[in-house]
Amino acid sequence: MFVWITNQEIMPSFVITEKCDGCKAQDRTACQYICPNDLMVLDTTSNKAYNRAVDMCWECYSCVKICPTQAIEIRGYADFMPLGGVVQPLRSTDSIMWAVRFRNKMVKRFKFPIRTTPEGSIEPDAGFSTGTDDLKSTVLRTEPDSL
Repeated sequence: MFVWITNQEIMPSFVITEKCDGCKAQDRTACQYICPNDLMVLDTTSNKAYNRAVDMCWECYSCVKICPTQAIEIRGYADFMPLGGVVQPLRSTDSIMWAVRFRNKMVKRFKFPIRTTPEGSIEPDAGFSTGTDDLKSTVLRTEPDSL
């Protein structure tokens, strides 16, 4: 059986060069900073970001969410979105609205909160001890109190 592979099937994230401003030509772009696989790089001749190894991208959407100009898109998987569809997040301070554009140009939007607590209000140790003796213990840091 012959399977035709198009760029849409093998290119998980891509930069729309017309929208990318290279984060105003700083030393690192936002997508470079956030990419967990260190795949996003800045082309210094064009001041545009690009994914240098698309086959290594695990489509975590970190670059898509952080891009200030919405210049990065990831095409959805064919099992839930036919080829030609696009998923794009629209960020605000308290939520992300995901815009899903299908190949017939229909757009659906889904809004999700990004925080449930005020910024800076979480207590990192949650009230449990974090002493050096804890490192020698065989139980988890919060056990037995959390049980």
